[in-house]
Amino acid sequence: MIIGIIAIAKNYAIGKAGKLPWHYPADLKFFKETTTGNGVVMGFHTWKSIGKALPNRLNLVLSRTEMPGENSEVFLLRGKQEVIALSRYLNCHLFIIGGAKTYENFAAVIEKWIVTEVPFTVEDADVFMPKDFLDGFETTEKKLLDDGLNVKILQRK
Repeated sequence: MIIGIIAIAKNYAIGKAGKLPWHYPADLKFFKETTTGNGVVMGFHTWKSIGKALPNRLNLVLSRTEMPGENSEVFLLRGKQEVIALSRYLNCHLFIIGGAKTYENFAAVIEKWIVTEVPFTVEDADVFMPKDFLDGFETTEKKLLDDGLNVKILQRK
């Protein structure tokens, strides 16, 4: 299954100056628990902002021109079709973890969204999700994390 996982502010902000504009240990723990043992798909800029392979996950970095360096824990793929083809052979979920372009490119094939709602607006953010990105999905589950964070799990209708 291809799953989008994202933390998003009230104004749909997801990034600022190449990083997350917040730090919530509860969300980081939830992300780790949810994605461990699975694959994570990220764009090159997201890979650069993380700076290392996420442990105990298949790390797939998308780029048509850049290389993630000599890191045997990261696999470079050139586009969505390669990810989809690879997913047929994997015995795990693939989590789309960002950034905005990667979410946009995979929008048509994401079957499920896991959305952590950040309880404020980021005024000076520079990366946003479109307001309609969850159209065609319905909430199937809600979770409350520490730090007062709400998580919604949505399935494609």
